[in-house]
Amino acid sequence: MHILKPPKLRKGDVIGVAAPSSPPLSQEKIANGVRYLESLGYRVRLGSHVHRTHGYLAGTDEERAADLNAMFRDPDVSAIFVLRGGYGVHRILHRLDYRAAGRRPKVVVGYSDLTALQLALWRKVRLVTFSGPMVAVEMGEAIDPFTEEEFWRILTSTAKAGPLRMPDQQPLRVMRKGKKTGRLVGGNLSLLCALLGTPYSPPWKDTVLVLEEVGEEPYRLDRMFMHLRHAKVLKSISGLALGQFVDCQPKDSSKPSFTLDEVLEQLVRELKVPVVANLPYGHVPKKLTIPWGVRSRLDGAHGKVELLESAVV
Repeated sequence: MHILKPPKLRKGDVIGVAAPSSPPLSQEKIANGVRYLESLGYRVRLGSHVHRTHGYLAGTDEERAADLNAMFRDPDVSAIFVLRGGYGVHRILHRLDYRAAGRRPKVVVGYSDLTALQLALWRKVRLVTFSGPMVAVEMGEAIDPFTEEEFWRILTSTAKAGPLRMPDQQPLRVMRKGKKTGRLVGGNLSLLCALLGTPYSPPWKDTVLVLEEVGEEPYRLDRMFMHLRHAKVLKSISGLALGQFVDCQPKDSSKPSFTLDEVLEQLVRELKVPVVANLPYGHVPKKLTIPWGVRSRLDGAHGKVELLESAVV
């Protein structure tokens, strides 16, 4: 399979900052994030509409798509970092210039709502993108040192990345043993499910599926996992790596419910592939940067995920 990897980031590169989802929570965090990137030696170019608010969106669909397309087309821009997630990327997928994105591969970073953009770029042009910290979230505050180190290591080195390094020596939880290889594909569970059946949902065969979620009750997670099952995603994958499902407990203790662990255990019982859990990425402050599309090995016997190649060139 021919995949596109972006060039590694170097000091002096231009990082474009876009807001394709919800508006930033504060202008101060934007300024802090920009100062952080500039302090590391990068030049920052803000999208023309990043300060806009349009209902629960950071500008109109036309404006948000225009900022992304301008950065895809600009030969001076080496990377596209986003301000925050929220909601809005689904609304502009049909407006994006995928040909330009494939013609000049760039580092694309984000998580949460950015899952939709990253899966679409993988489907359309096989571009390796990155689940990692965002400008007006982690970079706009005091970024966790582990998160920071892993982020820049992945984006600036062409060496084989090797085993994912767990923070504080916290081991991955083994839920089903076995060893398989496949390309890492995934992100946020609800965003991924919303793409199924569309032209932006990638093929799942021979992938290691990676999933996390935030703020969803167990019955809603159950429904999304059943969606993956009925769409035959779970039948196609080589392995499953579950993230940390944040704030996903029942909200009303007076009502009967399965626990989060019970939902995950029911999911795993139906699978025949290796499964690990507790992978720290996405909606957690201490997180790994996950390169989507990179070839990996999931070792369910020893609780390891290893990147078998570099994410950048």
